[in-house]
Amino acid sequence: MQINMKARDDAALGGFWAEVLGWGVSSEGPGVTNLEPEGFVYPDPVAVCLDLVASAEPKTVKNRVHVDLATTSAAHQADVVTRLKDLGATPADVGQGDVPWTVLADPEGNEFCVLDPRPLHRDTGPIAAVVVDCADPRAMARFWGKAMDWALHEVTDDSAVLRCAKGVGPYLRFLRTPDVKTGWNRVHLDVRPYPGDDPEAEAARLRTLGATAVDLGRSDLPWMVLADPEGNEFCLLAPG
Repeated sequence: MQINMKARDDAALGGFWAEVLGWGVSSEGPGVTNLEPEGFVYPDPVAVCLDLVASAEPKTVKNRVHVDLATTSAAHQADVVTRLKDLGATPADVGQGDVPWTVLADPEGNEFCVLDPRPLHRDTGPIAAVVVDCADPRAMARFWGKAMDWALHEVTDDSAVLRCAKGVGPYLRFLRTPDVKTGWNRVHLDVRPYPGDDPEAEAARLRTLGATAVDLGRSDLPWMVLADPEGNEFCLLAPG
């Protein structure tokens, strides 16, 4: 799994997130900025990497996918918030009310949270969790757990939590929200097959699980676009 984020300026926004996460920056081509930890080798599940892709589309609604950042103490949380504001983050109000975590937005308005210290996240790395708004956490957990072979940690009608079966890296959390999906998700998940996998076979497997094909009207792309059972677009990337 990876995170794909549209950006008006992928290089500038990539620079911000590289500073936030302490990760290295590369580019696979014009309009794409890739972030991953130094020395990272796929498919190591220790990190969920981030691809920023240039797009002229404006951000108009709250993202349905965001990241939660981990902290180790109240003092560390305060220091992280201060540092991120210095980098260009701004406070964001998504209706959270009085909560122990801090909601910020990056320089292009993408919401994210700096969590209060929690034992659950002590070994996740800088990203504690990738959070997805949804209507049915149970159904989403069933699909994504099988799609990525991740283990279910807890599930209720309001929340579901998954993690890599090897017990490393960030969590994937589905939160029940009343918001209805409108338009394409500016931030979305990508599925990256293992090296040597057959993309067509992997696409067929995902469709069997409940994914549907999304027709972009192009056949020259090295990836396929699918949608999960709630209509969230995701890319099936080329293996490797």
